[in-house]
Amino acid sequence: MKRRTFIAGLGSAAAWSMAARAQQPAVPVIGVLVTRTPDDAYNVFAVPILQGLNETGYVEGQNVAIEYRWAANEYDQVLALAADLVRRRVAVIVAIGAEAALAAKAATTTIPIVFVTGADPIASGLIASLNRPGANVTGIVNFSAELAPKRLQLLREVVPNAARFGILADPANPAAQSQIADLQAAARTLGLQLVVENARTDSDLEPAFAAFSQQHVGAVLVGISAFYNVRTEQLAALEVRHALPTIYSYREFALAGGLMSYGTSLGASYMARQASIYTARILKGEKPADLPVQQVTKLDLVINLKTANALGLTIPETLLATADEVIQ
Repeated sequence: MKRRTFIAGLGSAAAWSMAARAQQPAVPVIGVLVTRTPDDAYNVFAVPILQGLNETGYVEGQNVAIEYRWAANEYDQVLALAADLVRRRVAVIVAIGAEAALAAKAATTTIPIVFVTGADPIASGLIASLNRPGANVTGIVNFSAELAPKRLQLLREVVPNAARFGILADPANPAAQSQIADLQAAARTLGLQLVVENARTDSDLEPAFAAFSQQHVGAVLVGISAFYNVRTEQLAALEVRHALPTIYSYREFALAGGLMSYGTSLGASYMARQASIYTARILKGEKPADLPVQQVTKLDLVINLKTANALGLTIPETLLATADEVIQ
């Protein structure tokens, strides 16, 4: 073959290849917006999302693409990251956490949004109602924030002589202020005092527990936060180091060595997987306004007796009898 003919052949082949690619249907792109770092949250959120998509017929790199935006705990960046996904013209935005969901909603009124949150999505302004969320938003909620007064009551049963309780709060969480207000109302009813310490970074956690100790609180309640959810072992270690009985939102904390947890029995990974299944349904043509917000409602009380012994606590038999799980 002459060199000129060979080059012409290459040109024809390249042109055919480009034309063929142009005729292929576009692969939908899913944007995943997370306020945390990949190290914190990839296994908790990204892996279950991939699993849920696979179960519904979507495989990354084959018939769907995924673009992640990690805010790395820089909350002032969440709005910009949401806007970036909108400019990318993604087909759906999966927003992990209330902060991400609110940022996504502020960024677009047309791109479907599927959220995962523990905050009340109606009170925070995400949706109009659970059954008919309306507009372009739906998702998964576990109402963990609403359980804070009950956690305070349970904690008081463990340390009945304590008059002062500490609250660890993430000021960047949209539900933080309403949760604190609910706890203050419950504390007044119980005749208790509350000490609130804010923590939104790793460097905030040790000083917060040290402040609790200095102010002689009898026990600590850890508020809801995606940041706290991926620091179960760190928080459990601080609890023991400062000898402060602590109650948390999810079972994973008690498994990691925390004293107690009271909350939904299905954690963040389950919720992320369910969000990906909703995402697949939207990709197949359903509208978010027609998809009721899924509620995780089963509640579990988990008590870690090993930690109780380390703290020198005797858990009341009545409380042990009502526990769904006791870790020996």
